[in-house]
Amino acid sequence: QVQLVESGGGLVQPGGSLRLSCSASGISFTQYTMTWHRQAPGKQRELVASITSSGSANYADSVKGRFTISRDNAKNTVYLQMNSLKPEDTAVYICRAGWYTTYWGQGTQVTVSS
Repeated sequence: QVQLVESGGGLVQPGGSLRLSCSASGISFTQYTMTWHRQAPGKQRELVASITSSGSANYADSVKGRFTISRDNAKNTVYLQMNSLKPEDTAVYICRAGWYTTYWGQGTQVTVSS
């Protein structure tokens, strides 16, 4: 059974930082590109960042220079370091394994507010 479990969300002030984690089980982790997505209320889900099994990363323009995606293949875990957070980053952050799979986590809420 495939499980993706996110953690690390919370309430943070503008300009603050958070580090999200997504722990995977039930898959051959190193075979999958891992992605972080986010969905704000009333908006479509959007891709935030991706990282290949070899560590090549890509980012949405809205987070480039502020967010960093990384992975630890030994721990079957992908991370999203989020710095200089803005109120518009408020969303549920969800990880996914692969581009064309149904392997999604449940998400973790990130709220950026003063």
